[in-house]
Amino acid sequence: MGKYTIGIDYGTQSGRAVIIDVSNGNEVASHVTPYRDHVIDEKLPHKDIKLEQDWALQNPDDYVDVLVSSVPKAMEIAGINKDDVIGIGVDFTSCTMMPVNKDGKVLCQLDEYRDNPHAWTKLWKHHAAQDEADKLNAIARERGETFLARYGNKISSEWLIPKIWQIVDEAPEIYDAAYSFMEATDWITMQMTGNMVRNSCTAGYKAIWHKQEGFPEPEFFKSLHPKLENLVEEKFIGDILPIGSKAGELQQKLAEQMGLNAGISVCVGNVDAHVAAPAVDVTQPGKMLMIMGTSACDILLGSEEKLVNGMCGVVEDGAIPGYFAYEAGQSAVGDIFEWFTTYCIPEKYQVEAREQGKNIHVYLEEKARELRPGESGIIALDWWNGNRSVLVDTNLTGVFLGMTLLTKPEELYRALIEATAFGKRKIIDTFEQSGVPVNELYACGGLPEKNKMLMQIFADITNKPIRISASAQTPALGAAMFASVAAGAEVGGYDNIVDAAKNMAKLKEEVFKPIPENVEIYEKLYQEYELLHDYFGRGANDVMKRLKKIKSEVK
Repeated sequence: MGKYTIGIDYGTQSGRAVIIDVSNGNEVASHVTPYRDHVIDEKLPHKDIKLEQDWALQNPDDYVDVLVSSVPKAMEIAGINKDDVIGIGVDFTSCTMMPVNKDGKVLCQLDEYRDNPHAWTKLWKHHAAQDEADKLNAIARERGETFLARYGNKISSEWLIPKIWQIVDEAPEIYDAAYSFMEATDWITMQMTGNMVRNSCTAGYKAIWHKQEGFPEPEFFKSLHPKLENLVEEKFIGDILPIGSKAGELQQKLAEQMGLNAGISVCVGNVDAHVAAPAVDVTQPGKMLMIMGTSACDILLGSEEKLVNGMCGVVEDGAIPGYFAYEAGQSAVGDIFEWFTTYCIPEKYQVEAREQGKNIHVYLEEKARELRPGESGIIALDWWNGNRSVLVDTNLTGVFLGMTLLTKPEELYRALIEATAFGKRKIIDTFEQSGVPVNELYACGGLPEKNKMLMQIFADITNKPIRISASAQTPALGAAMFASVAAGAEVGGYDNIVDAAKNMAKLKEEVFKPIPENVEIYEKLYQEYELLHDYFGRGANDVMKRLKKIKSEVK
């Protein structure tokens, strides 16, 4: 009989379990469990306690639901024997963090803390720690902290330390009550194994940890806040293990609920973006993977450590052992298109789409496809949820420029797609100008699956061919691949992730190639995008931040 691993991918709105044949990477079955509380960004779900601007929380109970709902249902669909499942791997959006007590409970799961928003899981797109991030960056620069350059000279408000500092500032009782602050991917792994361990990927990218140097010194943390002086020693409990390592074995109680054998291997947690790299055979320098969904994350492999301004970080062994993995990203991509179709589509278009039996995105894509590059005279900045790379500023907001009384919805829709591609081009240019080559582009996620026009625009604007994942669940496939490495060759897995990728990676034959006449026009438009990017994004005009300040004062 064949051997199988289970990859569990925790996204922003749902979690999915995928069962993978270890011999060839084929998906045998999958099941999705939507989070019952989704993204908590207005008020706590159990009581009318309102959240402030830029908050984004989640309920950790929803994560456990995925284990006990999707895994047994996927096993039932697959019809395979549980004796043939050799391991489990998990990936998560990141930085998604939580304060945990000594028993492994998130504080919001305890009645005494449930009414405090800081006791809940802070999702990756929780941006309310921007003030702390700004202060951290200023202090690090003043102190001459060398770690800052590895993160593009800015630590993001999305990351672990600013989020913890916000808790210290606004809810010190939660900080004191926390035995440990954990990434959700490590926490859900701990639920399965009982072992409180940390993965090197999130530690490196989101918590300012370095393979050779470790965390910053206590003096740095003390300079942020006296309570943080011993943060690492007191609140970062658990060994840091490399990706692909075994975190432990599945415990009996959850094994019964998941319909699996106790004792099978559980891999250390990983990040949804980084875990996807080997699933599309991004295992060599010069290859860049674009994970494109509600937001976008880019993973680029390099052979040496370079300092690249505005990147999310460079970590040795961050995605593939033996190489440096660079991370960049965009805070909103699919979310922008969803916003547009939700709030900016006239009733006439909605009616026509329904009459034609088409999803509104498909309907708009068909109309937008008829437009030539530059025809609308419109350009946009893709900052509806701030800018992750290369400006690292969540206080930036979106822009349309060039609209007239004749502007149509499909022109705006296409301009938003082009804006996200211009943002990607800016990231690629920044890498290459810093001596990190980008030779090949790969893409995975919901958007490459659904929108061919979008992928062609990305190829034209970046002037690079793009290959597409053949798996609809690429991160889950990657998690299953790492699970096969943690299980090991002796039980039917692999000894390393490169060997696993040779057999399990999935790519479509289709390649999106740049169209020369489109490239020429988009080059002109990109020059205009760069001017706007720097004008609004680098301090020449801070109108976006002034408007947000007025907004917060008026609310």
